[in-house]
Amino acid sequence: MSRASRSNVSLGFSSHSSHHSQLSHDSISFQLDSSFRSSSRHLLSAIPLQLMEEQTTTQSNTVDFNDQHHYSNAGSVNLNENRKIRCEVEEEEEKQERDGENFRILGHPMYLKRLRDKNSCTDSSSSSSSTSSKRCRIDHNGQEQEKSLESRRQAVRAWGNQSLQSADPDIFNILEKEKQRQYKGIELIASENFVCKAVMEALGSHLTNKYSEGMPGARYYTGNQYIDEIEILCCQRALAAFGLNSDNWGVNVQPYSCTSANFAVYTGLLSPGDRIMGLDTPSGGHISHGYYTPNGRKVSGASIFFESLSYKVNPKTGIVDFEKLEEKALDFRPKILICGGSSYPRDWEYAKFRQIADKCGAVLMCDMAQISGLIAAKECANPFEFCDIVTSTTHKSLRGPRGGIIFYRKGPKPRKRGMLLNQGDGSDNYDFEEKINFAVCPALQGGPHNNHIAALAIALKQLATPDYKAYMQQVKKNAKALASALLKRNCRLVTGGTDNHLLLWDLRNLGLTGKNFEKVCEMCHITVNKIAIFDDNGTLIAGGVRIGTPAMTSRGCLESDFETMADFLFRAAQITSSTQREHGKMAKAFMKGLENNKEILDLRTQVENFATQFAMPGQDV
Repeated sequence: MSRASRSNVSLGFSSHSSHHSQLSHDSISFQLDSSFRSSSRHLLSAIPLQLMEEQTTTQSNTVDFNDQHHYSNAGSVNLNENRKIRCEVEEEEEKQERDGENFRILGHPMYLKRLRDKNSCTDSSSSSSSTSSKRCRIDHNGQEQEKSLESRRQAVRAWGNQSLQSADPDIFNILEKEKQRQYKGIELIASENFVCKAVMEALGSHLTNKYSEGMPGARYYTGNQYIDEIEILCCQRALAAFGLNSDNWGVNVQPYSCTSANFAVYTGLLSPGDRIMGLDTPSGGHISHGYYTPNGRKVSGASIFFESLSYKVNPKTGIVDFEKLEEKALDFRPKILICGGSSYPRDWEYAKFRQIADKCGAVLMCDMAQISGLIAAKECANPFEFCDIVTSTTHKSLRGPRGGIIFYRKGPKPRKRGMLLNQGDGSDNYDFEEKINFAVCPALQGGPHNNHIAALAIALKQLATPDYKAYMQQVKKNAKALASALLKRNCRLVTGGTDNHLLLWDLRNLGLTGKNFEKVCEMCHITVNKIAIFDDNGTLIAGGVRIGTPAMTSRGCLESDFETMADFLFRAAQITSSTQREHGKMAKAFMKGLENNKEILDLRTQVENFATQFAMPGQDV
């Protein structure tokens, strides 16, 4: 009892039959009286104990669920209903350690264990069963959640990872027909070209998912760190492609088209009603430079929101009439003077435009959409030496995605004879950058097309290669070969030839309209586009077509191939002439005369056999 005295605990035999009946036959029951030698007046209830032989390490680690000597009263566990799970064994051992203690009586090692009654055993059993049940439920719920997640993944893949052919067979079939049309035909529209596979991949990439309204480093949305990298790289490549110093020139690559780019320049630099001046559309200018129909209708946004006046070419030479241009400019006093056009086959005399702009105090802007590739390759005059702002498309001779681009001067303005060029706001520095960027976004556009900007960066990288320079040189050679071949067939060309990639065929001496000739060519699988031209008296006549060489040069065609194309074109003109003689020029009668025309069918077959000899960039055909 000395041990008990030190711990204020007394041991005594239990006389409670209710407890004794629950003990195993070979055990001795004791009762722990925790109130022994306690100063408390309130006696605590007696705790039944069970005296057992001391457990060994082996017994604690290896448990036999059939050993009733140790476990028959410890938990009242129904062994037939529980599996031998290690985690439950370890849990039981922990309970034993909490409920028992090893000690000696009269030199004999003994193990004192707290006896649990039926209720506690039942609770323990229920708790164990509940824990096991919860584990099962958790496992079951986890499996169900995994199944649900997998079903959702499959649902996303079902609509998100389908090929075009599977997702929309109708559109796929139309695209396949268009692919064959491009492959089997001769593409001679001056403003069209074929892009490489890398550009196509960028256009069809995941970049189309991201919204990036704003400028690099100042976006409206987050998550644009990589979009910023792409746009910054694109801008760097744009400046490098045209040999521009970033200290003196800036660039915006976000415009959706060159028309959008032009209007952004007007919006940024002008107020509504301010004046602009550009080449007349029938003279070879572009509608975005301002245009009124003969009856005065405003058909261009530039003419709707701003006041525009056009200058014209000399009807006899087809060259810009600079004397009349200067006279008009000094009277009209435009705030922006525009050079460049969509159907002008000769080099632009930028120095003369600069002189006129300085005299009338105008900002000089060049729209180089048609000839930007030639400029990058240094195969024609350079507008950056003279102009304040230069705009362009990105998909014509640049051979990139469809879009626009704006270059603008920045930094200090140059001085000449003690006077500032292009007075503008009267300051010594250009202020175009902030105005133009703000006009592009948010004034006119929302988020840029990131897939287009990435594709443009790819195309601009190609501009810096020797291969691209050789390509543009071949474009010019092919244009001259085509012009020479047509002239040999007594065809008439506006200005008598070409300095760039396009030529204007005047069909009047053949008695043809551009619209009828264009239709015959299309039926023969040749694409050109009709244009209006001036006759010798300055009267506008719809009697011409514009022809360009970039697209077929991209397919690998050389001078001899364009001589063959000239023959196809001349035969198409002969078919047009004979059909007009028999059925007239009016559209309905003329089209009826083309039905089941054997000459057209024969020429179409020859064209397709010719065109399919050449590779198609970016497409597997």
